[in-house]
Amino acid sequence: MNLATLLERAARQHPERPAMLLGDQLLYRYAQLADRVARLARALKEQYRLTAGDRVALYMGNEPAYLELLYACWWAGLAVVPVNAKLHVQELAFILTDSGAQLLCCSAGFHAAVRETLPQQRLLQPGTAAYAEALALPPLEPQPRAPTDLAWLFYTSGTTGRPKGVMLSHRNLLAMTACYFSDVDPGLGADDAIVYAAPISHGAGLYNFAFVARGARHVLPVSQGFEPAELVALSQGVGRLCFFAAPTMVRRLVDELERSGASPEGFKTIVYGGGPMYVEDIQRALRVMGPRFVQIYGQGESPMTITALQREDLADVLQPDWLARIASVGRAQLLVEVRVADGQGQTLPAGEIGEVLVRGDTVMAGYWRNAAASDAALHGGWLWTGDMGVMDTHGYLTLKDRSKDLIISGGSNIYPREVEELLLTQAGVREVAVVGQPDREWGEVVVAFVVAEPGVDAAALDALCLAQIARFKRPKRYVFMDALPKNHYGKVLKTALREQLQQQETQE
Repeated sequence: MNLATLLERAARQHPERPAMLLGDQLLYRYAQLADRVARLARALKEQYRLTAGDRVALYMGNEPAYLELLYACWWAGLAVVPVNAKLHVQELAFILTDSGAQLLCCSAGFHAAVRETLPQQRLLQPGTAAYAEALALPPLEPQPRAPTDLAWLFYTSGTTGRPKGVMLSHRNLLAMTACYFSDVDPGLGADDAIVYAAPISHGAGLYNFAFVARGARHVLPVSQGFEPAELVALSQGVGRLCFFAAPTMVRRLVDELERSGASPEGFKTIVYGGGPMYVEDIQRALRVMGPRFVQIYGQGESPMTITALQREDLADVLQPDWLARIASVGRAQLLVEVRVADGQGQTLPAGEIGEVLVRGDTVMAGYWRNAAASDAALHGGWLWTGDMGVMDTHGYLTLKDRSKDLIISGGSNIYPREVEELLLTQAGVREVAVVGQPDREWGEVVVAFVVAEPGVDAAALDALCLAQIARFKRPKRYVFMDALPKNHYGKVLKTALREQLQQQETQE
């Protein structure tokens, strides 16, 4: 089944329902949106000569054209490569080469940088004459696709810091959508509205399918991002808002509601994930906003669908072990199996810590053109997540640590090796170790421990990072040392570095 048929079905059954809004202003009803998508799909096939299975990269902010281009690609039988708009253009260049993308759709604000770095790249940019010409073509019928065909190629860094393409099929994303209806928001209806306050290129965008299937509304903030005051205003003007948020976003929204004294009644469902949520923070959010929250735990390799902590779990304050439950990430979603295992893959008893393993129709087919990485992550019929956790007797999973050195800051994944390799290119830098430091606002912040020759300073390293990688990946602090702590085998002891940061924080 082609994902595009979700939109075709909604437009056929509910042509006059509001589909897309910019702020509180209606842009398109479902029949209008489907018509635009069908015309863009013809342009992709006939003007750009793309064939079934070709990849189209989207390097865009959260603008209205994003959703119609997503569906135009699927309507034309293509696969999408959503690229984080925060990435540096050099990082984009790698993804384009690795994915073999035949076309790049980019926002107007990125056009100059893309043209300078990638002068030969074929582009399609919303708002141009070429885009208007595409919308003037006759509509195309949705092209057939097999359930296992590639739909969404999501690039996520690996432990080496080199991005890997997670291959998600039409079946994967439809199974994820079924899990949304069963475990995240069973009461989703046509009057609800999803607001894209987090990047559409990531988990927030994946939730579009459930809202298209229900013929519900899609709201693009005028700011194209997360602005608490704007969201509060939209909750009052649009109403029944649903969205995905990193824990830091939840905290900022609660701060705004407390500051302004505004009512939370216009918010319907807030799904949080992508990083640790402190127990005291979710308790405060529940006090201020009421039972509007659902937590999910997932990975790009099983998108948004490993476990869910439902609003009933969060609201049931009389449950004897309520505090332990709200510190967990919930129970396995409907269409996935989750277990905690030892290094040999043997299931551990309740209460014992091991690696979290997952299987089901939501799990990726593998990594794009990377058999070694696929074999490492997928073996024995299970996805080995690299996350360590413990499961209780009721099936609630609590994450304890990550077996990888992944840093999650503000809901974005940062892999230390990528930052370390870049800093080592600076003349005079001899050794680098990057770790995450706990932070109440961002979850974690990046700290770089550096061994360097005299003359190397934080300003030079910061300038290097700004020129080569996304801003959210660059270290917030640089700690200069004479030597890094190491074990007898010469391996850097990152645990000792984290302990040093913790001691410094305690002394401060």
